[in-house]
Amino acid sequence: MKRLFFALVVALSAMTFAQAQSKIAHVDSQKLLDTMPSRKKVIEEIRFIEKKGIEELTEMDAAVKKAYEELVKLPANSPQTVVQYSQNRVTTLQQSLETRNAELDQQMQQMSMEMNDKVIASVKEAVAIVANRKGLHYVIDQTSALYASGMDITDEVIVELLKIDARKTAEEEKAKAATSPQ
Repeated sequence: MKRLFFALVVALSAMTFAQAQSKIAHVDSQKLLDTMPSRKKVIEEIRFIEKKGIEELTEMDAAVKKAYEELVKLPANSPQTVVQYSQNRVTTLQQSLETRNAELDQQMQQMSMEMNDKVIASVKEAVAIVANRKGLHYVIDQTSALYASGMDITDEVIVELLKIDARKTAEEEKAKAATSPQ
């Protein structure tokens, strides 16, 4: 029993020592995201597409309403073929509106996911550079921590993040230039 107790004390002491040796820092992820020029540019592009999409859908909705109003205004003694044509027209316009709305939603989601993937990769890369330089074992986001005090490496990560962002932007522009027709 004494051996088991002694082994337990040694194990707990080793764990406490290991935890004491772990270096932990935190970052403000929102501040990191807000400083990325490429993220700001993509957000502007997404907002532009969203605005144009809303305008397009509004025009399509107006066409559906107009076609429906024309259907409702048909005289009661209108030929069945005319009524059928008008009903089909309303249905077709409504389906086109719904299809286009779904396409725009999917496009917006795809753009957002691609942006998020690139941004997260850049943030992780910048955090890893600073963490390795400082010998850190853990870096947590202060917004997800119940309590965060101690080493804040946000400003150092921002410096690395801006370098990474500039490098990746230059690489993307170079790739676009190489693939675009002269």
